[in-house]
Amino acid sequence: MKQALRAAAAIVAAGILLTGCGASPNARPDDGDSTQAPSELVFAVVPTDDSEELENSFRPVVAAIEEVTGIPTRIEAVTNNAGVIEAQVAERVDIATYGAFSYYLASDVAEVTPVAKDQRTPEPGSGAVRSVGVVVPGSDITSIEDVAGKNVCFTDPASTTGYLTAAADLTDAGIDPEDDINPVFVGSHDVAVTQMIAGDCDIAFVAETFVTTILPERGLIAEGDTETVWTSDPIPGTPIVVGDWLGEELRDQIVEAVTGYNAVTAYEAGLCDDFTREAPPEWGSEYAGETACLWGGTGAFAFEPADSSDYDVIGAICEALNTDVCRSEG
Repeated sequence: MKQALRAAAAIVAAGILLTGCGASPNARPDDGDSTQAPSELVFAVVPTDDSEELENSFRPVVAAIEEVTGIPTRIEAVTNNAGVIEAQVAERVDIATYGAFSYYLASDVAEVTPVAKDQRTPEPGSGAVRSVGVVVPGSDITSIEDVAGKNVCFTDPASTTGYLTAAADLTDAGIDPEDDINPVFVGSHDVAVTQMIAGDCDIAFVAETFVTTILPERGLIAEGDTETVWTSDPIPGTPIVVGDWLGEELRDQIVEAVTGYNAVTAYEAGLCDDFTREAPPEWGSEYAGETACLWGGTGAFAFEPADSSDYDVIGAICEALNTDVCRSEG
């Protein structure tokens, strides 16, 4: 498993799967002119267990981008975070959404910049997330120190909430996340939780919102199915990242599109006839009873502006962790 983890890190960071991919139709021209607009924009997402639901949640965001830029925009479901980064290195994905750690990796090998981050409620900064370690009730794991020697479900090596923060705290607890446990990378947060409940692993490390909101709303877990035995410090909200090969005017238009609406005003603007929800209580009395667009995979209220400095914390965690998955060379 240690060799597999290192191989995954090498693929993510070095982009070695690019062999034979060819040039991107959206890549900057050979003469360096980045002012020429592409004929199509590609927006990449990493599927969860319900890929259709995830894609539908971004269709109103894509509609906003198309409205502001005038350029057809296609949602591309990419198998995992590594695949998105690989496609960004090849300039085949213009816009992407993934975890903070994936941006940290991508920034080392691809010319990309975070322009927005999810905002869960009308309160700025509410998109900050936490990683949790969850077990079944009655488990003999009651703290992170008990994880040594266990089968552990993670999402993938490029996930902030599904691997990195937990690996850092395991290391702080004297547990090598490669040698002292049996890591099982299952690809997504929902699968990690459901496989843990099924007994395929002893503990799952995932984004807290999957346990508190997303999976209960889907009817996949109920209250009492899991117990939380560890919670991380806050992690920066999920970024939307744009390729630097796009012209400055176009990048500014994309920022305007994704930050210029919230889920309610997007509905009022007609961006989501089908993909709607009722405003949840945590959005406050101002929005009570309002119809809102599904606005991003986390059920965001809005996206607020972001820049690269918001994610410096990930670099600090990687320095402390000192693991191959954080390095740009395999």
